[in-house]
Amino acid sequence: MLLDLAATAPDRVAVTDLTRSLTRAELVDRATRLGRWWGDEGVSPGGHVACLLGNRSEAVEAVLAATLAGMWLTPVNRHLTTEEVRYVLDDSGATVVVTDAEHAGLVREAAGDRTVVVAGAELDRVLAAAPDEPFPLTGPAGGTMLYTSGTTGRPKGVRRAVASDLGAQLRSLAASGRPLGLQGLGAHLVTGPLHHAAPLGFALIDLHNGAPLVVMPRWDERRALSLIAEHQVTTTHLVPTMFVRLLRLPADERAAFDPSPLQTVLHGAAPIAPSVKQAMIDWWGPVLVEYWGGSEGGYVTVADSEDWLSHPGTVGRPVSTYEVYATDDDGRRLPAGETGTLWCHNARVDRVFEYHRAPEKTAAAFRAPGTYTLGDIGRVDADGYVYLSDRAADMIISGGVNVYPTEVAQALAEHPAVADVAVFGIPDEEWGEQVKAAVELLPGHSAGPDMEAELLAFARDHLAGYKVPRSVDFEEHLPRYPTGKLHTRVLRDRYWPDEGRRI
Repeated sequence: MLLDLAATAPDRVAVTDLTRSLTRAELVDRATRLGRWWGDEGVSPGGHVACLLGNRSEAVEAVLAATLAGMWLTPVNRHLTTEEVRYVLDDSGATVVVTDAEHAGLVREAAGDRTVVVAGAELDRVLAAAPDEPFPLTGPAGGTMLYTSGTTGRPKGVRRAVASDLGAQLRSLAASGRPLGLQGLGAHLVTGPLHHAAPLGFALIDLHNGAPLVVMPRWDERRALSLIAEHQVTTTHLVPTMFVRLLRLPADERAAFDPSPLQTVLHGAAPIAPSVKQAMIDWWGPVLVEYWGGSEGGYVTVADSEDWLSHPGTVGRPVSTYEVYATDDDGRRLPAGETGTLWCHNARVDRVFEYHRAPEKTAAAFRAPGTYTLGDIGRVDADGYVYLSDRAADMIISGGVNVYPTEVAQALAEHPAVADVAVFGIPDEEWGEQVKAAVELLPGHSAGPDMEAELLAFARDHLAGYKVPRSVDFEEHLPRYPTGKLHTRVLRDRYWPDEGRRI
């Protein structure tokens, strides 16, 4: 685990964000001091802190600090509006926030009377003055509490179960890399934002196994190829949108790239077109490893390239700690090959996760100890391979980012011209899905390009950019059930009949 590696090889690089590099010893020292400083600021083990940072080394420090200090860290999405950030800080109960100069103004406005420290010279001074006493391995372990929206439209914090003590948690993090090929055998390229569960989680697993992290400030396909070559990157995590952009590079640039250092290229945060996946395997070789899971329980299934090629469309078989099965609408287990709601059963942990300050939501997520659903519809074949076909919830996954239609619809409904609104995902070759809004206008308002532009501008004023619909359809009447519930599928299915999939 990282603490042992920092003791035996302290001078090896642990993380570089292309402007600053930290050795293992420096990373552990800074994380320890940050955890101690949080304690001095009144945060006890089990308490909550937050960070809103770009992709930089301090984001890694913050997560490690929370783990060591037994605290819960909420990495806040840096694309959120001030109002959205304020909600997350209020709901999480975080009393201290680490941010950077780029986002300091927004964070200070959202944070109210909370303590805010800015990464760079200010944070460096704080850490230099903080105690450096190591945290005992027998003490409590902390972790991240990520916010994921639900069908109610309000984000909720998710706390994944942690081990009984810090030492066990660090060993568990390292061991979880084996099924994925994250065993610290070379550099790990971080391509996505560190406030997202997958880029953050997989990077930390590889870090605890000894991999130096190379953190990209933002995605750029040419820069990614350059960094893979420069740092001899062996592992990384990409989303299908990134694959599409890589494949759009000129043929001579793709031919000049040597993919031989790569051993594991994880993906699974969004649906992927079979043609895109096949093209990447043809180019980079059989190094793509697909997974299925969620923020709540982590990854559940894994499929390497050989699995996918021999079982087209699969997201893999469950890892050793899990069983996956499908049920009908009455909760009865279905035979192999039949489609229904997919359930995940963890044989080792009864309460795999919990929703912060929402015990009723936590209880509703589980049908039995260790058994929960992610809301996906699919089937499990006779060999145990899992296939996805739809989502019970209407969540949109665009470029690997979750967008929850109710939240978007609630924002658009505030516009004075809107009588009714539905939001759903439609196919997008590059992003997997894009956000579409269907709007019924109040009398006296006219549909057309000007009204569409006005509605989209209104959405941009009230929502993070990735949640804003790409386009608006105007409907005379939106379809609703007699109960009043929107029949969104009628609108959504117009765009999906030829796709061979519904997610």
